[in-house]
Amino acid sequence: MLRKGERIDQLYAEDIQIIQSSEVFSFSIDAVLLANFARVPKRGKIIDLCAGNGAVGLFLSRKTSAAIDQIELQPRLADMGERSILLNHLEQQMTMHELDLKNTFDVFRADSADLVVCNPPYFKELPTSIKNPNPHLAIARHEIHATLEDVVSVSAKLLKMNGRFTMVHRPDRFLEIVDCLRANRIAPKRIQFVYPKPGKEANTLLIEGIKDGKSEGLRFLPPLYTYDQSGSYSADLQEMLYGN
Repeated sequence: MLRKGERIDQLYAEDIQIIQSSEVFSFSIDAVLLANFARVPKRGKIIDLCAGNGAVGLFLSRKTSAAIDQIELQPRLADMGERSILLNHLEQQMTMHELDLKNTFDVFRADSADLVVCNPPYFKELPTSIKNPNPHLAIARHEIHATLEDVVSVSAKLLKMNGRFTMVHRPDRFLEIVDCLRANRIAPKRIQFVYPKPGKEANTLLIEGIKDGKSEGLRFLPPLYTYDQSGSYSADLQEMLYGN
């Protein structure tokens, strides 16, 4: 089940085991935040874009009986995600597709998803960008193969009318994200900023939009803190990671 350099980690709150490797990719707190922020349909179809080693979809699987399809470009990560699905006996519910985002509609129908979730690359691909020398990490973090516009336009096409799009990103791109959503007929509906700890600036943005939703009714949720003043996980994060 495990290949060289891999290990099995556990998200205790959802009783999920996940195959990881520091050589290529390990899920971060962002995946846990996204899975907890998303409002998950009880049934239907969920698509997880830029799925990495499959963490977000795996965490969502415990909250729904919906079919979950995952799209990941990198063969090594898609393979790890595939084996994690088997490890958790979720092959009846989940499918990993090794696929370039640009070829999504070779496999999926438009207007077919109830929820699309995405933990995309956060950083623009610029000539001045300092990228991780590890190509797996560089692709996961920089818009080398998928830009924000790619992610949002594909999501908008995948979603049914009134379907939800939920993404984790960086606050410094907030205005660009809102503009991009609205240009693709996704109305922003819920926003939550995540802070490393009280007194610090936000370092993570969680955002949900509804396809062809009304433009009014945007809600800003209370701030979420990753750590408390003592440097331990906050009560909210403790619950997300370890359950009650």
